[in-house]
Amino acid sequence: MGGAISQALPFSVSILPFGPQKDRPMLQTPYYLIDKSHLLANMEKIAWLREASGAKALLALKCFSTWGVFDFMRDYMDGTTSSSLYELRLGREKFGKETHAYSVGWADHEIDEAVSYADKIIFNSLGQLDRFAPRAASIPMGLRLNPRFSTSGFDLADPARPFSRLGEWDLPRLEQALDRISGVMIHYNCENSDFDLFSQQLTRIETEFGPFLKKLNWISLGGGIHFTGPGYPLDKLADRLKSFADTLGVQVYLEPGEASITKSTTLEVSVLDIIDNGKKVAIVDSSIEAHMLDLLIYRETAKLPQQGDHEYQIAGKTCLAGDIFGDARFEKPLEIGDHISIDDAAGYTMVKKNWFNGVKMPAIAIRELDGTIRLQRDFGYDDFAAALS
Repeated sequence: MGGAISQALPFSVSILPFGPQKDRPMLQTPYYLIDKSHLLANMEKIAWLREASGAKALLALKCFSTWGVFDFMRDYMDGTTSSSLYELRLGREKFGKETHAYSVGWADHEIDEAVSYADKIIFNSLGQLDRFAPRAASIPMGLRLNPRFSTSGFDLADPARPFSRLGEWDLPRLEQALDRISGVMIHYNCENSDFDLFSQQLTRIETEFGPFLKKLNWISLGGGIHFTGPGYPLDKLADRLKSFADTLGVQVYLEPGEASITKSTTLEVSVLDIIDNGKKVAIVDSSIEAHMLDLLIYRETAKLPQQGDHEYQIAGKTCLAGDIFGDARFEKPLEIGDHISIDDAAGYTMVKKNWFNGVKMPAIAIRELDGTIRLQRDFGYDDFAAALS
């Protein structure tokens, strides 16, 4: 475990300035730059929470799977949780420690391999459990429990939306599984930075499902709890998690994705052209569609510089008319070749990057704790061609 868990609260995180830069020694843009000093701040909070609450923390690979920093993260976390066979295998081979295997739908040809990598396997439905329990009986099994509420503000991401396929909620159906499962996964938080709301909803889970949950050995509360964000009351969260575990007599798991890597990474881009069509537009050598797809899906803007009087729209280089990162402000006019850092670019970016328009994928670079930057992975034409046929 990391040595910083004994630090007193609150933690402080210093964020380096980001904006147009010409003097920093640069790799060829575009590239994602993971800063270990910023990643460390999140890891220290996770380590402190594990010790104070007794909860275990599993990295959610659906959010962040860049295994070049797994050796750095594994000292602060208990393992990984996955959403597919390939993520599961990656977690086993690259991270090690405990592996939780979940999928919305396991296929017959996958299940034996999945069991071989997993320490626990979680089925999405009673039907999947009925079908595959005999082949997974060598490891602990669980079910996804859908409490029928969530903190998501997006219907697209709401696991409690009408007719949701994500998990079981009917108690008689859940009871049918008790002779085969030892735990449940309850994933219902989404970017939830409100501790009081989290606590209230946890009380609701205790009230509605308590008698059933007391018959289990472990409960995963999933991810989406934004406990590494500024000002989050970590001490209250630790006390609440410990109380929940003690009341039900279970081992609690958390599955931090964004919370693990928030504010740790920038997307480094360069200005290719500047257009003035009534509004100044800086076209960069990247793409929100190809390199920060979640922002486009949820109609959000990237975290861009906002210091100064010179305003530009920052746009991608694909043919998509709406390939726009958002509006930014700078202290001096932009010029061709200026470098721009787009902040908070780790979560759901590298796992979703794609080859739309054949635009070069950003490389992945890591800034070590001593400030040196190393290239972890680059992508070229051969990778583009290999993804096709």
